[in-house]
Amino acid sequence: MPILAAYAVPHPPLIIPNIDPGSEQEIQATVNAYEEVGRRIASLKPETLVISTPHSIMYRDYNHISPGAQAKGSFEQFGDPADSYEVCYDQDFVRVLCSSADKEGLPAGTEGERDPSLDHATMIPLHFIQKHWPTDIPFPRVVRIGLSGLSPAIHYRLGQLVQETAATLGRKVVYVASGDLSHKLKQSGPYGFAPEGPRFDKIIEDAFSKGNFMELLTIDQGFAERAAECGLRSFQIMAGALDCTAVRPELLSLEGPFGVGYGVACFTPTGREASDLSRNFLVQYEAWHAHKVENHRKREDLFVQLARTSLETYICTGKRLNLSRSSLIETLSSFNHSVPSRIAASIDSMFSDRAGCFVSLKKDGELRGCIGTITATRANLAEEICDNAVSAGIHDPRFPPVTQNELAELVYDVDVLMSPERISSSKELDPSRYGVIVSATDGRRGLLLPDLDGVDTIQQQISIAARKGNIDLDHDDVAFERFEVVRHT
Repeated sequence: MPILAAYAVPHPPLIIPNIDPGSEQEIQATVNAYEEVGRRIASLKPETLVISTPHSIMYRDYNHISPGAQAKGSFEQFGDPADSYEVCYDQDFVRVLCSSADKEGLPAGTEGERDPSLDHATMIPLHFIQKHWPTDIPFPRVVRIGLSGLSPAIHYRLGQLVQETAATLGRKVVYVASGDLSHKLKQSGPYGFAPEGPRFDKIIEDAFSKGNFMELLTIDQGFAERAAECGLRSFQIMAGALDCTAVRPELLSLEGPFGVGYGVACFTPTGREASDLSRNFLVQYEAWHAHKVENHRKREDLFVQLARTSLETYICTGKRLNLSRSSLIETLSSFNHSVPSRIAASIDSMFSDRAGCFVSLKKDGELRGCIGTITATRANLAEEICDNAVSAGIHDPRFPPVTQNELAELVYDVDVLMSPERISSSKELDPSRYGVIVSATDGRRGLLLPDLDGVDTIQQQISIAARKGNIDLDHDDVAFERFEVVRHT
């Protein structure tokens, strides 16, 4: 088999003895497991190490693969310049891998490198592998792969291409997925506590112990963000590199004494490929995902259906949706199980009411666009929703325009805003209930909706809203308004 073994490993810098001497003893289980990983990889004598890392070049819509002949780095940023590492890249492997990705239209390659230095999430596994590597054998060449904001399916497929490239070149490859687990296991930890933290680590523990990679693909992205993980997509690429391969899973260690989860696991191919779908997790994921999207669409209310229909009509035809009452009733009735009288009543309300609203688009759990109005700017709420839906998909400057191929994957929220009210202090805010508007005296304004993933404190909410309005909270005179929303999903 081209993939000799795969390992999931963490990257705590203090595991390097010279960074904070003695601290590594507090994660001794992780140290011991890492030593075992180093010994095992050395005994396998791979020709190529493929390492995926959350701390290399990272783009939202592109997996960066390190180019060039070699790279080096050190732990100088952690106060340890003496521990440095240098590797030679497997340029043939990178060339074939990138060519395969290009033929498939998979957004991965060597473009856009900003810093060629080895990152600490790459160097930490190298430290333990080099420590046990026999001196009479050349050290393997390396392929370094960064993560992206793309879907689990894209990361898994990239792993499949790693497997196919190894087979094409006849390379003996070991895959190393570098990634920590949750960063929110303890209130006393550097990132605080979130209830999703321990739950996330438990899911990963189960996936690693059983070799059930489907669990790695189906974790809700919002849940993962609240857990503040950094290794999930690295593990997803690893899963793809073991596609259709029966493995013997071993969880060598899992701990989190500093409030950050560290897991070490080994997956050893058992010498046979699974002939059925039990180990083809991409096929399983795509079926699961299609079912999830279908069920979500069935539960959408009329406000969301109107937003979706508006954007889909514009993307597919280049024309705005016909906003006549009769046309909307006919359009929305075609995919709605509500009785026509209820649909008509809701549409009448949309045509009679006026309010500001925001339309948010998500794809694979990641924001794909969000545009809105604080107060009513159109003749009625129906027009407000339709226009903001098109703007969210086409005119959000943070994202490229939505394409027709993406439409089936989009999840919509429509937030109808209640009238903002001036408040005298930020203490009157509650990010789970109220949105906030931060205003400067010269007219600059920044807004943030309530009840958003990852926004748990008033200070977070204010800071994000101010940043959106290009407002400096330390130097600008600011005023606050709060508002409530009716959220439609």
